[in-house]
Formats: sequence, structure tokens, C-alpha cells
Amino acid sequence: MPDNRVVVYKGPGEVAVESIDYPKLELPTDVVDGLGIARKAPHAAILKIVTTNICGSDQHMVRGRTTAPVGQSLGHEITGEIVEVGDDVLFAKVGDICSVPFNIACGRCRMCNEGKTGVCLHVNPARPGAAYGYVDMGGWIGGQAEYVMVPFADFNLLRFPDRDQALEKILDLTMLSDIFPTGYHGAVTAGVTTGSTVYVAGAGPVGLAAAHAAQLLGAAAVVVGDMIPERLAQARSFGCETVDLSGDGTLAEQLEQLLGEPEVDAAVDAVGFEARGHGRDAGEAPATVLNSVMEVTRVGGALGIPGLYVTGDPGAADDKAKEGTLGVRIGLGWAKSHSLTTGQCPVKKYNRQLMQAILSDRAQIAKAVNATTITLDDAPRGYQEFDGGVARKFVIDPHGSVAA
Repeated sequence: MPDNRVVVYKGPGEVAVESIDYPKLELPTDVVDGLGIARKAPHAAILKIVTTNICGSDQHMVRGRTTAPVGQSLGHEITGEIVEVGDDVLFAKVGDICSVPFNIACGRCRMCNEGKTGVCLHVNPARPGAAYGYVDMGGWIGGQAEYVMVPFADFNLLRFPDRDQALEKILDLTMLSDIFPTGYHGAVTAGVTTGSTVYVAGAGPVGLAAAHAAQLLGAAAVVVGDMIPERLAQARSFGCETVDLSGDGTLAEQLEQLLGEPEVDAAVDAVGFEARGHGRDAGEAPATVLNSVMEVTRVGGALGIPGLYVTGDPGAADDKAKEGTLGVRIGLGWAKSHSLTTGQCPVKKYNRQLMQAILSDRAQIAKAVNATTITLDDAPRGYQEFDGGVARKFVIDPHGSVAA
């Protein structure tokens, strides 16, 4: 039996690569005991990881800003080659290279039947919705590993049609498991369309993915805001305008300089609960982005909110924020007739179309997010550099599958 190793959270600011058991076609104990379903998973497949990415959501855990326990396995952005399938898997085949949506979904419940795979009812006893390698998400082993088990394989896996083409474009295709659909979801739910002016808060990988998605959707102007010069430069590298929120000018003032008016048609919050206040020496203020995007979005506009907000943040600045209660100016949003969309992106809603955009050279998401390949053993360094604000999306290549 092959060995298996996985990236594990060891405490605030620390991860390590540890040996674990090779996966079996079995469901996690938490899911089996909590939902009263069978442990054996003939509907599952085992994948040899081709690529797996470090996500900003992982970084929240590693910073100690969630209730993740020491020993939590990490990684929910997974692309892999099928090496084993259960007896009930009818269509996924050994040798297929597939993208794995970070949402784990049964394909059988009411939410899955409605296309809301981010809140599947049968994969997590604690709450609707599950993910690989994430706190309170069902106990599923993470995918920053050498091998991983994927349940309900026929429903969850997105097969790439041509193996050679997939490996050639793997740095783009690896983004289909999370950030490209998530960024696209943020732009779609913000109402981005032909000729829109768009503001994206945050120039991390999801923000950059949302900005590229807005371009694909036909936006006339995409403005990205951040406080890190390297990340703002990355946004400009593929045609975005930028605003530096560490300076003295307000967001509305900077938008007016760029667009001729202090507001936009649509806005995306790609920052989430670790937001900082705008301006020099500003401290953490978790409602900053939500309030600022309401301020600059036109009357009747929409806000896409793919940025993560949590119900448990032990590192928050005050007791209210520790439970996810923030000082959001909902009255402003109400007065401006805004619509807001939150929650996990339902990856399956978008991943096939985005795959086709990549394969036809319509989307260059790896370039937009500055995809950078590292080995599994380099994962601790990748986490450290990502936490420092580098303008890179780290792609872990456990088996040397990515061509130089």
C-alpha cells in the first residue's frame, strides 16, 4: 500500500507534513455517528493528488482565527487522478484526471437537488455543508496530501476530457476546485454584466479571481482595493485599476478619480472577517469591507460576499466579533435597496463552464493569481510566505506532476 502524507495544523502560525493512513473507501466517524449512515462508501473514489492549493481560508485556521484543533488536516482545493473506485461508482474511471469541488455533496438531498451543493444536508452533522480538511466541516481528511478519498464520486468529480491537455493547463485547471468558481460566484451574485463598473475588495487570490471573472463577464472597468503594493501590482498586471486603501484618500474619492463618479454598479467582498480599517495604521475592524462596499455601490446594486465570515473567532478584537456579530450598517444597505449574497460558493454550478473557458483559452486564471508551484514538503514555507502577503497562489505538487 502506498504511503500517504498530509499537511496538518500544529498551532497558531505552524503547520507540518505528517504521515497518515492511506485512504479507505469509508466515511469519517463524525459523519457516520452524527448522521447514522453506513461507514462503507462504495460510492467513493480514491485520488492520487496531482495538484492541491493553499487557500486563504486555510490561512484563517493557521493564524489561529478559528476553532480548529491542533492536528486538523488541511486542504480543500484538490485536483487528482483516480486510482481506485468503489463498486457503486458507475461513470468515474481509474485514470481519469478530475477537479474536486471543495464542497462535499451527496447529490441526493433537497439542497443538492436545488443546486445548493455548498449546504448539502447529508455530509456534516454539525451544520449544512462540508469541506475537506476544514474545521467543523464534517471531519473529512484534507487534500494537501498525496492521496485523498472523495465520496459520492460520480456526483462530485469533474472529469477533464483530455489528459494531455489537462496536464498542459493544470495550473489553470487546479483553480476550478475553489477560487475560480468562488470569485466568479462573487461577481455573478454582485450582478456583474456587460458594461458594469465593479469594485473588488481584496487582492488576494479570491479577489484576483473575482476581478478576472468580472472581466470575463464583460465589465467595463474593474477596480481592486488592497493595502499591499505587491498584490495591487498583480491586479494591474491583467488590466485592473487599483486603489491603495492604506493612504489618506477615501475609497469613494479614489473611485471618483478613476471612474468619474464615487460609486460602482457592483461590488465584491473578497476579504472576509479579518478585515482591517482603511487608512494609515488602521487596526482590525471586521465590518469595514461590508460597510465600505455598501457605501460605494449604487442604489439598487448588489454585493457578492465570497469572503469568509465565521461564527467562532477566538482571536477577534471584541466579544461580539468572536461569535461573528459585527457592526454592519444594514440600514444603509436597506435604504439603498441592496441585495447581498453570502455563503460558500456552490462550485458545481460553475466549474464545468469555467473549465471550458480555460480549455478554449478564454480564461487565464493561473496568470491572474500568479500560480506558483511548490512541493508538499515546502507547504510550511508556502503558508509562511502567503501569510506575509505575497502576491502568489501556492500550488502544491506532491508527486512532481506539474511540468517545468
